[in-house]
Amino acid sequence: MPSPSLVFSFILATLFGSTFHFIAGGDARRLAMLLMSSWMGFALGQIAGELLNLEIASIGPLNLIPASIGAFLALLLTWFFTRRPNDEE
Repeated sequence: MPSPSLVFSFILATLFGSTFHFIAGGDARRLAMLLMSSWMGFALGQIAGELLNLEIASIGPLNLIPASIGAFLALLLTWFFTRRPNDEE
C-alpha cells in the first residue's frame, strides 16, 4: 500500500498538471504530456529539497515548496518546448 505522502504528492502533481492544461489548452495528448511532466518535476523538486535540506512548508516527509516549484518549472519548460507557432495569437 502506498504511503499517504506519496498519494498526496500524486494528487497535487496531477492537480498542477491538469490546471496548467486547463489554462494553456490543448488536446488529450498534451494533457498526458503535461501530467507526466508535472509528476516528474514534482519528484525532482522533492529530491532537490531533500538533497539541499530545505524544510519549507513541509508536510511530513513532503517538501511542499521545492516540489511545487519543480512541477511548475517542468510545466513551463514543457509548454515552451512544445508550443506551436500559431499558439501565440
